[in-house]
Amino acid sequence: MYIRADGIPWSLNSSPLSVSSTLQRFGLDGFLLAIIAMVVLAYFFPSIGMTEDPISLGELANYGISVIFLFYGMRLGPEKLKAGLVNWRMHVLVQSVTFILFPLLAIAIKPLFGHNEELWLGIFYLAALPSTVSSSVVMVSIAKGNMPAAIFNASISSLAGVFITPLWMSLFLTADSGFTNTKDIIMKLMWQILLPVVIGVLLNKKFGGFAEKNKARLRYFDQTIILIIIYTSFCHSFTEHVFDQYSPLNVFFLALGMVGLFFFVFFIIWGISKLLRFSAEDRITVLFCGSKKSLVHGTVMVKVLFPHASSTGIILLPVMMYHALQLVFASIIARRLANRNHLVATKEI
Repeated sequence: MYIRADGIPWSLNSSPLSVSSTLQRFGLDGFLLAIIAMVVLAYFFPSIGMTEDPISLGELANYGISVIFLFYGMRLGPEKLKAGLVNWRMHVLVQSVTFILFPLLAIAIKPLFGHNEELWLGIFYLAALPSTVSSSVVMVSIAKGNMPAAIFNASISSLAGVFITPLWMSLFLTADSGFTNTKDIIMKLMWQILLPVVIGVLLNKKFGGFAEKNKARLRYFDQTIILIIIYTSFCHSFTEHVFDQYSPLNVFFLALGMVGLFFFVFFIIWGISKLLRFSAEDRITVLFCGSKKSLVHGTVMVKVLFPHASSTGIILLPVMMYHALQLVFASIIARRLANRNHLVATKEI
């Protein structure tokens, strides 16, 4: 029998904390590792993602996108939306940060990129995306925030992003970047994303229980489609040698920029929520819903917004980096908030 440094008894026969659970404590999981693996595979085997026969991975992903949002709609019952309508100030703040503050910050730093238009475009694309759904709700749950409001904000953000994201992107995109007419894009997004969501909501009463019960399994399907989109996007980019102009130092500074963006927005939201005298639960909800960006929408919309662009790998790079970093830092912050709230509750008792 040994005594660990933290004072907990441990023997050679004890099972130490698994690598998987250790990684999850810091927001890392198999999915993030799989994303990295897809980029590596695309680098060494780009031809697989480019081939059309016997099956086109890109076309398969297009159908998978609609299935993802069909089941998302099935889990989005009307009662979930009604429960979150109470605190309108919170919803206005979250959506304003998501769709106004983020894009304006990206526009403000545009002069720093000079002629490096593609990389800035990827950052602006990240800024124009809606908030993530699942991880926002999970973080709010861990930190013991306002769950109904979190579900409402994440859901509304996802639906609004179908229209707002392409409208923001239309300000800076041209046909040269693979961008097509804004009206055509919105129509395609409505058919491929919004319509499946609406159908799913209509089917909620009959199949909502099934979708909710199998949420964990459906998550694997969602992740598979995302990985296919990432793989095929980077296959095109590596084939066209898009990344040749970027050094590892460029990528490192991009990662630092994503960390800075996350914390800058995080602390702005914290300050505004304090000025508005939000309760602790509402402040937690605003923090995690307002500072997150959706990898699902990012990978889905890139296929619609840039249907013929070879630079989609560059466009997705800031999105993937921000997604990974937001999970890491948000997980740590959520657990610290939960511990602090637990201590406060204990003292009150």
